[in-house]
Amino acid sequence: MTSTRCAVCKYFRRRCPPDCIFAPHFLNDNQQRFTCVHKIYGASNLGKLLQDTPMQLRAVAVESLYYEAKCRIQDPVYGCAGIIWSLHQQIQIAQSQLARARAEIAFLDANVAVEEPTPNPGEPVVQQSGVDYGLDDPYDFWFY
Repeated sequence: MTSTRCAVCKYFRRRCPPDCIFAPHFLNDNQQRFTCVHKIYGASNLGKLLQDTPMQLRAVAVESLYYEAKCRIQDPVYGCAGIIWSLHQQIQIAQSQLARARAEIAFLDANVAVEEPTPNPGEPVVQQSGVDYGLDDPYDFWFY
């Protein structure tokens, strides 16, 4: 015989009413989800919160509470704020690296612009291809 009680009613060993506010969000097959949320917020507070939350937002609220509860259990001091802080630090490091890379690119672009000769007005522009080795044939250096 399979139980039709939700995880909350199963946890409290009571009959699950047809209009149970917890049933859509805490299914029977995922007891640890409710246990985690119950450990941090308590069933009474959770029930009040769900009743005060509009029906269309309840699933999102339960997901958020579950995530926050898991984080608080893993890190009792900082919880999800510790994860947010860590991600913020990673963003700052990446922004700093990006700024350094952009500065280096700008520096290299400026050096290339200085090294390239600018043609005089009226003088024809000659395009050079390849590398100038100072030899007639670029492959002559293999034979020296």
